[in-house]
Amino acid sequence: MSFNPNAEIRSDNVARSGGGGTGGGFRPGGGGLKVGGAGGCVILVVLLVLMMTGILSPGQVMDLVAGGGTSQGQSGQGGVLEQCTSGADANADDECLVQATIESGDSLWAQLAPEAGWEFVEPQGIVFSQSVQTGCGAATADVGPFYCPADSTIYVDVDFFDSLTSRFGADGGQLAKMYVVAHEYGHHVQYLSGAMQSADRSGTGPQSDAVRLELQADCYAGVWAHHASATTDDQGQPMLAPLTDEDIASALSAASAVGDDHIQGDVAGGQVNPESWTHGSSEQRQHWFTVGYSEGTVQACDTFAVDEV
Repeated sequence: MSFNPNAEIRSDNVARSGGGGTGGGFRPGGGGLKVGGAGGCVILVVLLVLMMTGILSPGQVMDLVAGGGTSQGQSGQGGVLEQCTSGADANADDECLVQATIESGDSLWAQLAPEAGWEFVEPQGIVFSQSVQTGCGAATADVGPFYCPADSTIYVDVDFFDSLTSRFGADGGQLAKMYVVAHEYGHHVQYLSGAMQSADRSGTGPQSDAVRLELQADCYAGVWAHHASATTDDQGQPMLAPLTDEDIASALSAASAVGDDHIQGDVAGGQVNPESWTHGSSEQRQHWFTVGYSEGTVQACDTFAVDEV
């Protein structure tokens, strides 16, 4: 899948994190991850998954929660992504791809929100390297892309896209990368709808609220994919070319790559323990992305209304 080379992708809402750990001018949390709030819980769940699968040690998790090692190592200048102006830029530059995908998401969810019964507010987006300060506290690239509801911001270290292929086994296609961003945008949708606040994320397991929340975000990513070629820029030009079967296979490869069972067994080389899952199996994640892509509606993504996900 590619962006229309002539599409306008400039954005006032997406920026690169500047030096010193501030999230591109957005409100920093400071003092490590705030695990008590909704935003901190999103990040803490990711950290716990990485610990349980052996990717991080308990000590590394504690360092991250405490903010240790997060104040150094950021690169790049803060501010808007000046190199990202057109769809051609998004096809050639992963930072621009993140910005363009968020812009495409804005186009879609601004249309779907009113009929779903909630008010639409655009999220912010930050691309960063190695570490970043957020409204949810300090975080490093080890947690992967994430959404912080405290500042309504999607955070992406684009180096993760390489890891998604080399370490986790996704196919490296463009839609695999866009799926990651669209999934995080799905969490913003959940925040706007109230689903994130009402879910009980204290439990784990394949039918837990934590898993249902992640699968709903996968489904919303599928809804975006369903409508992606119909999203438009400010001049009304289509932002993306129509999807192909190869594109969908690429997105499904990414969904499979971040399944809890795949990470626990194939990536970490450990035992698969369904009762510890917080994001869902590869099969679950592929299924719910497919539901969203096939149906293209918010209503199809109510993972909390079904007996089993």
